[in-house]
Amino acid sequence: MLNAASPEMTSKPRILIVAAEASSSLYAQRLLEFWKKSGFDVEAFGVGSREMEALGFECLGRSEELAVVGVSEVLAHFPEIRRVFYRLIEEAKKRKPQVILLLDYPDFNFRLAKKMAGLGFKVVYYISPQIWAWRTSRVKLVKKYMDKMLVLFPFEKDFYKSFGVDVEFVGHPLLDELEVDYTEETRVKRLRSKYGFLPEDLVLGLMPGSRRSEIKHHLQTQLETAGILHRRYPHLKIVLLVAPHFELEEFRAELPNLDFPMTLMKMEPFDMISVTDVMLAASGTATLMVGLLGKPMIIMYKMSGFTGWLAKRFVKSTKYFGLINLIHRKLVAPEFFQGEANPQKLAQELSQLIEDSALRTEKARELQKTASLLGSSGITGRVAQALAPYFGGNP
Repeated sequence: MLNAASPEMTSKPRILIVAAEASSSLYAQRLLEFWKKSGFDVEAFGVGSREMEALGFECLGRSEELAVVGVSEVLAHFPEIRRVFYRLIEEAKKRKPQVILLLDYPDFNFRLAKKMAGLGFKVVYYISPQIWAWRTSRVKLVKKYMDKMLVLFPFEKDFYKSFGVDVEFVGHPLLDELEVDYTEETRVKRLRSKYGFLPEDLVLGLMPGSRRSEIKHHLQTQLETAGILHRRYPHLKIVLLVAPHFELEEFRAELPNLDFPMTLMKMEPFDMISVTDVMLAASGTATLMVGLLGKPMIIMYKMSGFTGWLAKRFVKSTKYFGLINLIHRKLVAPEFFQGEANPQKLAQELSQLIEDSALRTEKARELQKTASLLGSSGITGRVAQALAPYFGGNP
């Protein structure tokens, strides 16, 4: 068994990071930026994004290729997932990092944690999977294989403490992205005019997701919904928000022929959201981002038939699947799953928001409470502080 504190290690600290999804890789990127700004020279390697790589991170696997959801999608990508999994183990044996930092991506990361803990490495988990909503029995694995949990929501701390897990509430890293006032009127007006939108225009945003599997399941439904709404409201402006890690022209080339005008937009996510008035969003971190900017939304999510059946069968302990609703602990945004997420129903719900400005104002006011439910800013610094003891007290 290897010891992560082995004297064979060089003086330069090492960390293995697995950030296999768009939101996770952004938060890992912010951590690398924090360390760089602090003058902390760390050797970081594992799974991450191109942006992380630009900061000196060594990618043994790319988040753009591993971010898949659902049984069938995982099976299709299994050879690459398996290759990366075993390479991480081999590289950890060679490089002996002081700590393994795992972000979300539970099925992969739980198995990796078991292996790494068995080799004597310290394992910290940042961004908890929603085991408080389903498959709660996995908390036993957390207690057995994770040295520490760094969680985003206060109720997660209570959950893990009740099982005797070493847990720290750091807050949601999205708050650190709000140092810029994305709702400032002049800024929003400038961005809207860049795309030809007038102040009086009503703009519907489409957010089909950040994973290719989500695009596959959501994009056509969202486009058909937009088509219905455009026929109903010819002056409605429609924008498709492209996740940062997708190539815009590649995305454009894959779009079907449309019978209505639509703008493709690729900027920083909060900038894109600020341009819109109403949103149709795939469930996930995107709903928190939309909520933080106070944009009324409808939430949808679709999976393969088998994966959807499993989700309905095992998710029993929560009324909602939309993250924004889970945080508020009430339905602040209507949500539609699988067959319910069809263009006719989605268009019907969105029509209410499009037609009723008072309803939009009411929803916006409710959503603007989101930030107060997510802790306080400085999250990345708190994560770095929590990791410092593994590096001998360095930042």
